[in-house]
Amino acid sequence: MKTHLFRLFTLSVLFALLSSPPAASQGAGRQDSPLLYLPVVIKGTPPDHLPRINAPDFGSQAIAFEQTAIAWFGQLSPERNYTDLRVGYNHQQLYLYLAIFDRRLWYDENPSPSRLTEWDAATLLLDTAANANLSSTSYRFVAQLFGDEDPRYQAAYRGGSAGWQATAVPFSAKPGWRGNALNDDSDSDRGWAMGFTIPFSSLGLTAAPPYGSTWRLAVIVHDRDSRAGAPIGDQSWPPQASLNEPDTWGYLNFGIPSYQTTVQPSEEPVVIRRPTETSPLVPDADVGGAITNQCPGDEFHIWNEWANRNYGKAPDFNIQNQSDIADWPCFAKYYVTFPLESIPPNKTIVSARLILHQFGNAGGSGEAKPSYIQVLTTLGDWQEDTITWNNAPLAYENFGGSWVDPITTFPGWPGVRRTWNVSAAVVKAYTHGQPLRLVLYSADSDYHSGKYFVASDTGDWNLEGRPTLEVEWGN
Repeated sequence: MKTHLFRLFTLSVLFALLSSPPAASQGAGRQDSPLLYLPVVIKGTPPDHLPRINAPDFGSQAIAFEQTAIAWFGQLSPERNYTDLRVGYNHQQLYLYLAIFDRRLWYDENPSPSRLTEWDAATLLLDTAANANLSSTSYRFVAQLFGDEDPRYQAAYRGGSAGWQATAVPFSAKPGWRGNALNDDSDSDRGWAMGFTIPFSSLGLTAAPPYGSTWRLAVIVHDRDSRAGAPIGDQSWPPQASLNEPDTWGYLNFGIPSYQTTVQPSEEPVVIRRPTETSPLVPDADVGGAITNQCPGDEFHIWNEWANRNYGKAPDFNIQNQSDIADWPCFAKYYVTFPLESIPPNKTIVSARLILHQFGNAGGSGEAKPSYIQVLTTLGDWQEDTITWNNAPLAYENFGGSWVDPITTFPGWPGVRRTWNVSAAVVKAYTHGQPLRLVLYSADSDYHSGKYFVASDTGDWNLEGRPTLEVEWGN
């Protein structure tokens, strides 16, 4: 019991040290961080296939863990790892946090810089000039899992024409983990975490990059599941990222995109939602810890079945995440696709909002806290009756989010109306002639963070409760 308590305490302190959220992020007296916004740049060609993360700017404040941009990569099985990636920055530093679902946790008891990635470890790749090839603006940070932060388990490199060269670049990489024990063959581990803090001064900058700047970013998670066995295949964001080719990395944008226009709406808003229970329009699905599959404890189920279950026909869904990696079987994302053909061609989008109806939340009375639920887009199509945690398309770009409070008294159906501004996402989809493919997820820290909503598959008696997109357009 003492060992378990120490592990929990260590991880809790890790989150407190890394994110240091201000009092406003704890629920009481909460207010959104004062974020600036980027203009949305629209081109007439299909979007670049490489994903991007729009990092929120926390200015002079501490970086609020639960408001960092969320992304993810990898797949889950006994031999493969899945990772949640959180990103944010303030005036002084860039912060990236990895939460890795991993069945067995192994580190090297006699570490050497050249072999750090042969064990459970993470590699962070940055190019501060968004160059296509390795150069002096390319940086590589490696950190191996260990019981506490230790320089023996870290290494930094800088790129150039001769490849990667070891260099002294100050950075912090704080590890954390949950499970039975490090370096054993038990299947009772749940995962580990690594929080990278990169001071801008370490990258030769006197301050944070100007708002709207773009860097290249990639992350690689390395895995080992036994002392004698060989390393298992890497997982990366983006999946096609190559260590030595920055043009295969994703994009890191400094700031959250927004959209405004001086055009006035010329008609009543277009309302898009599933018209009947049997209609195929507005498909949606929960993946992961759905309401009927929330927080299962069976070890075989969570490692072999959990990530491959489909809940596309459920009448409700859950959105949930938290900082304690041990509870990942509770985590859930929501996918929904809105067709945009009902918006006339060659119009200007004025505004758009996503409307969901909440009817409950996880936790008992007084346990649940507010959640900052983020909205993202994806480029990939999916099928309502086959989508799962493992095969769901990855996020392409994030567009901020909205705070969702717990429900203390249920007001009756259709539930409590919650809204998200998705104007920028609709503009991009409409301009490219694509449907609006959304994903909702959170970067929550608190326990009992699940929020329950009405799905498209609800009965016709609850038409108003179905997920709805309202779009205003003008000439």
